[in-house]
Amino acid sequence: MSRPQQITVLGATGSIGLSTLDVIARHPERYQVFALSGYSRLSELLALCVRHTPRFAVVPEAGAARTLQDDLRAAGLSTRVLVGEEGLCQVASDPEVDAIMAAIVGAAGLRPTLAAVEAGKKILLANKEALVMSGALFMQAVRKSGSVLLPIDSEHNAIFQCMPQDFARGLGAVGVRRILLTASGGPFRQTPMAELSHVSPEQACAHPNWSMGRKISVDSASMMNKGLELIEACWLFDAKPSQVEVVIHPQSVIHSLVDYIDGSVLAQLGNPDMRTPIANALAWPERIDSGVAPLDLFAIARLDFQEPDEERFPCLRLARQAAEAGNSAPAMLNAANEVAVAAFLDGRVRYPEIASIIEEVLNLEPVVAVDDLEAVFTADAKARVLAGQWLSRHGR
Repeated sequence: MSRPQQITVLGATGSIGLSTLDVIARHPERYQVFALSGYSRLSELLALCVRHTPRFAVVPEAGAARTLQDDLRAAGLSTRVLVGEEGLCQVASDPEVDAIMAAIVGAAGLRPTLAAVEAGKKILLANKEALVMSGALFMQAVRKSGSVLLPIDSEHNAIFQCMPQDFARGLGAVGVRRILLTASGGPFRQTPMAELSHVSPEQACAHPNWSMGRKISVDSASMMNKGLELIEACWLFDAKPSQVEVVIHPQSVIHSLVDYIDGSVLAQLGNPDMRTPIANALAWPERIDSGVAPLDLFAIARLDFQEPDEERFPCLRLARQAAEAGNSAPAMLNAANEVAVAAFLDGRVRYPEIASIIEEVLNLEPVVAVDDLEAVFTADAKARVLAGQWLSRHGR
């Protein structure tokens, strides 16, 4: 290797970003941080810049950029601070960048991730919303640019590892019958249904197995996260929604499975630590140390599975319906969910009302074709308006 690979980490202060930087730091001869972005945790972003000395840092607005730039100069660093979406797109597509970790949560990560795709970069995709919102356009851009797309979600990375290398020929052509997406079931898997109206954001964010941000933790509790992953899996692996089955697996040891027509079922197992899929994607097609402890099957002792209850998890049903409808439906689903989850985390709606808001938005707004990125963002904006109207109408 003539020089370390230059890596941009979008969403560096989140759990995925921090795990990525941990893996990178273990292999300084292979990887070097080119740019880091953060949203509101400026002190944490400053500390990361001091440790990893990136060439660029990106923050959302000019005031924060001035503050961070002053702090970086005071620390003796030459890191240059950029602002907003334009800055994100610049560090994602810079000619010197070899790969980007796309770990910005939500719709905000779409444009910079697409900028990296169009520049032909190696994409480590943790921002599932990019595919949920604009799957057809996104995959078309990947094919056109020759960009390498590697999934970071533990489930999709597991499927990727269990698929034959030529899976792009189609599931039927490579002998795959179905994809089995595993889900922990979250903190409310066994909570009496009558109690769900009274659960708190803190309870929803207390994931039993994974350490994640607040928004994705709520999505895991509602299983919307699994619904978004179902949509993402359809695009990544050219599968129909009917070919993707969700299986609750409370131990989070089997990260997903691939069922072949000859009766073989291949599974990827490992401790619930995001450094495993991150290291797999960073080094692909090689393998490197991730810092994750070896899996102790004797300590685990048992593996359990159950079918998800769509009455308990209506968001999973809504996501499957959006996957089947296609076009603008997934973008509207995602936008309505972002608004509803933010309202829940702010204490303005009860946990079951997340699904109520999403369902009303999907029922009110007709599904339309999305032929370009502007159509995607138009559908996103309309869904946010409708979700906001639900909140206003209910005095929230």
